[in-house]
Amino acid sequence: MMKAFSHLLQLDRHHNEPVYRQIYQRIKEAIVQGALRPDTRVPSVRALASEVGVARGTVENAYAQLIAEGFLQSRGQGGTYVSAQLLNAPLLPLNIVDQPEQPITVNNALSAQRMMARPFQLGLPALDAFPRAQWGKIMTKQLHNLTTASLGHPPAAGLPALRESIAHYLLLSRGFSCQPEQVFICAGYQSVLDLVVNTVLERGEYGWLEDPGYPATQQLIREAGLIPHPVKVDSDGMDVVAAIDNCPQANFAIITPAHQSPLGVALSLARRIALLEWAEQQKSWIIEDDYDSEFRYQGRPLPPLKSLDRHGRVLYAGTFSKVMFPALRLAYLVVPPELVPIFNHRCQLRSCACPPLIQASVAEFINQGHFYRHLKRMRHLYAERREMLVVSLMRQLAGVVDVEQQAGGIQLLAWLDERFVDSVVAAQAQRQGLAIEALSDWALEKREKTHQKNRQNGLLMGFTNLTSVAETDRLVAKLVTVITALSER
Repeated sequence: MMKAFSHLLQLDRHHNEPVYRQIYQRIKEAIVQGALRPDTRVPSVRALASEVGVARGTVENAYAQLIAEGFLQSRGQGGTYVSAQLLNAPLLPLNIVDQPEQPITVNNALSAQRMMARPFQLGLPALDAFPRAQWGKIMTKQLHNLTTASLGHPPAAGLPALRESIAHYLLLSRGFSCQPEQVFICAGYQSVLDLVVNTVLERGEYGWLEDPGYPATQQLIREAGLIPHPVKVDSDGMDVVAAIDNCPQANFAIITPAHQSPLGVALSLARRIALLEWAEQQKSWIIEDDYDSEFRYQGRPLPPLKSLDRHGRVLYAGTFSKVMFPALRLAYLVVPPELVPIFNHRCQLRSCACPPLIQASVAEFINQGHFYRHLKRMRHLYAERREMLVVSLMRQLAGVVDVEQQAGGIQLLAWLDERFVDSVVAAQAQRQGLAIEALSDWALEKREKTHQKNRQNGLLMGFTNLTSVAETDRLVAKLVTVITALSER
């Protein structure tokens, strides 16, 4: 059986596609085509890895993806089986498989997503790797179990089941404890910020913003009638001492301490303590945007600033857009216990815009363990895809770009040689269909170039939706063409 099974894989060691993806794809094809029948036991990870001559982790990644998508079932010590539920799926190729006989390349598996996922687009998770089949089953179950009560007005602060699931997740994975009633469900990051602004802030108040930082934050703050005070970011994160010296009267600070956006640095412990002390003394608020800290490729994810908060000054914001998919429009805010009544009152004036069906499905996705398995699988996948982009950039643009070595995140920063201007390169690249962004466009203050490395001259690129070496090389080659044309002017 083992030899017959390994024969099905037909691995190509010289293929650009990662080996674990080949294993995943071949097994998926065998199930769909009937070569592997439902309720059939497949070889153990150890046995298959030994037979085909790959590392156990390679097979584990392939099996994890198949389990997440519902093709395989793990029965603990009983082994791993082709899902018995597929016995009731006579239209398998049409129902839960996206043309598995085709290799995953830029020309097919992502073609339907290109309107949403442009090459190098920032802020997108790997849309091709999300367990759509499992998610669809959960959504279908929620629809099937609709009750009369569930058709009424949903709780303004979010469904209790989701708030409880998030509180449990934060305790296990982010290292701080909160009660479900402290969690408020919102329709995306903008909705989180809007809730904070309209609950604890007032027009005309000053706030610290990281410089460079997320452009949308500055725009939202200005539109709310608040006054942003740019605070420079260096290798230790936001310069808290400089912020205190220059704008001590600020009423709030918005910060990405675990993985600064866009530079990718972490706020040092000394600055975390200084920031919390300032907030306590000034009675100011810290809005912690923990947007993608789950994706750290070296060691465990860094603990959030909220885990050090002893005086209730931190409002913690998280999102499912980066860890699941943006179309959810689902984020959450954790507030200190003493602020729960005022936030509850505010929520009564603004109903949660995220549909209850989505909220209930996400809660079930977390409670069944799919969320944790998906995060684990994405950490491995993103590390591989980031490395593909780094290698290609270093090979094709040596001497032109210098890739910043970051420990995590879902975007890459490449410093650009001073012969080129990042905004010009990015603009030309976008005309060629590449969603590259200029670091200088993320700056709140335009600073003059110095003799030191210009901290604003860089290119920001997303790598999560790069699916093969060949695709990555082709896209980087387009960037090379853009830079070559600019150098010849």
